Amino acid sequence: MFPTFDLTEENLEQKATLVKKIITKNEKTIEELLKIENKTYENFAKPFQQISHDMEILFTPISHFNYVNNTPITEKIYNELLPLLTEYETKISQNKDIYNSFLHIQKEENLTKEQEKVIENEIKDFLLSGVNLDQDKKDRLKEINLSLSENQTLFAQNLLKATDSFSMEVQLEDIKEFPKSDLANAKKDDKYIVTLKQPSYIAFMTYSTNSKLKEKLYKAYVTRAPQNEELITKILSLRDEKAKLLGFENFAQLSLKKKMAKNSDEVLEFLNSLAKNSKASAKLEYDELVAFSKQSSLEPWDITYFANKLKKDKYSIDDETYMPYFEKSQTLKGLFTFLHKLFGVSFKQSDTQTWHESVEVYDISEDGEIKARIYCDLESRNGKRGGAWMNDWVVHHKDRDKKTLPSAFIVGNFSPSSKNTPSLLRPDDVETLFHEMGHAIHHLFSEVSEINVSGINGVEWDGVEFPSQFLENFAYEEDVLKLFATHYKTKEPLSPLLIQKLKDAKNFHSSLMMLRQVEFSIFDMMIHLGLYNAKEVGIILNSVREEIAITLPPSYNKFQHSFSHIFAGGYSAGYYSYKWAEVLSADAFFKFIDAGIFDKNLANSYRDEVLKVGGSRSMYDSFIAFNKKEPNPDSLLRLNEIKIIK
Repeated sequence: MFPTFDLTEENLEQKATLVKKIITKNEKTIEELLKIENKTYENFAKPFQQISHDMEILFTPISHFNYVNNTPITEKIYNELLPLLTEYETKISQNKDIYNSFLHIQKEENLTKEQEKVIENEIKDFLLSGVNLDQDKKDRLKEINLSLSENQTLFAQNLLKATDSFSMEVQLEDIKEFPKSDLANAKKDDKYIVTLKQPSYIAFMTYSTNSKLKEKLYKAYVTRAPQNEELITKILSLRDEKAKLLGFENFAQLSLKKKMAKNSDEVLEFLNSLAKNSKASAKLEYDELVAFSKQSSLEPWDITYFANKLKKDKYSIDDETYMPYFEKSQTLKGLFTFLHKLFGVSFKQSDTQTWHESVEVYDISEDGEIKARIYCDLESRNGKRGGAWMNDWVVHHKDRDKKTLPSAFIVGNFSPSSKNTPSLLRPDDVETLFHEMGHAIHHLFSEVSEINVSGINGVEWDGVEFPSQFLENFAYEEDVLKLFATHYKTKEPLSPLLIQKLKDAKNFHSSLMMLRQVEFSIFDMMIHLGLYNAKEVGIILNSVREEIAITLPPSYNKFQHSFSHIFAGGYSAGYYSYKWAEVLSADAFFKFIDAGIFDKNLANSYRDEVLKVGGSRSMYDSFIAFNKKEPNPDSLLRLNEIKIIK
């Protein structure tokens, strides 16, 4: 029913050989498909999608394994396959015979809505891949795509290695305010060690009283992977050249061709509006923090510590109070209960092979019928890329009477379990878990028949965050927390008072956080509006900070060297998407708050109009079908309790 994740270091070479074989097989299959005289959707477009999906089923585990269990062996195999796949994909995307076949099918056939969207997307993708370019330009585009793939991968690998390579021994006195779970995680034999891995770094910056050591850790964090400076110049130069080859003025213009936003001016106007509404209240938030610290000014490495103290002082709340109520497996199962109440689906743990002993696997069913499978890898460990993400593996689709069920991975970097303490989540971690599950159910609840527009496939990048942010908004609701927030030792439920404090504190420093995201988004858009080298990138980042930020970091801060979202991920000239989609998620969330969280009609409408249809229509159209009106940007400000300035 589902493919087995049977990948190990021992059989990695064998799996890589299968990928190489399927590349050759697919190329021969395409040759045969092109020989068909009367090409139709069923005899050409359908098998064309299937062979790409068959390859993804083989390659995705290798790619995934490299990011969650990185070793010299996984890296070597991944790096060997990447150029082969890039060359294969580029070769196909520039094949004019395939492009003309899709044009023919679009013109001659009476297609379903799903099929129309597949063909429409394919034609756009071929055009954006340079199918109509002269051969010399096609050849150069192939070189660019290969080089971009290699450099972006190297960027991510440099960051992972730099993160894993740093450690610092500290004394018990330096971490005396640590929560017990963080203290246990820091203890290595008879020493206390902190690292740049997220749980360790966040804990030290939040709870350590030693400002000098925090500065040392902060500096190590913001100067990671200096070799990425050279890669930034290469990546931006290649993207700019690619855009110009394809007839665009800059890479931002190329990127926005597959997004809901019309152009960069619309994006920047949206972002500047958020900044305008947030800046005054952000200044008040910062001034309050400085006054509370009883210092004349705050160093960047001390902000998190005093912010935590102020939050505790204002709301009688801190992470340590809540972590025992958010044990990992208990929280995950509570999230499943919430989804069951909302959508009627059930989750049952599956005893199947995984890549690590801490990974949990669940089959999702409805009315006794299994619909999907999800792998949950939530604990931090060495060799695992930082952050959190959802990775789709198998896509829901149908081929005549045969139905293929979807599967996906969600990955986090929450505090690892130890001999004496299970993995305990901070409130922010709970939000993150809900967020990634929102992505997962968008992929797993799809009922679309066509591969290329099923699940998250074909969804505009500035719409793909809508379902994840929507689900995240429920993480602090009392009716939801009651489902799982129970002390892992005493079994005592989280009290209504603590729940209310958590809700009250939800938007603590929301204006400062809004400005930070706007800063990243404007910076991303600005550097992709023109060609810049690494030095100029730093100048642009500083100019954006001077315009947007309330405080400026030290000159040695090289945040851009670790900005993997845009230099190694899919968010280049698209980081604004988080805020763009958050408008949709805020509107949808308030609709549920007004009607009642577990309103069945509303839940069914959201599932039918947004989740089930995947990428078979524009996310904007799906949102309108559900919301019955245009998105309102003020909803985002309302969600963050930021005063609206007209």
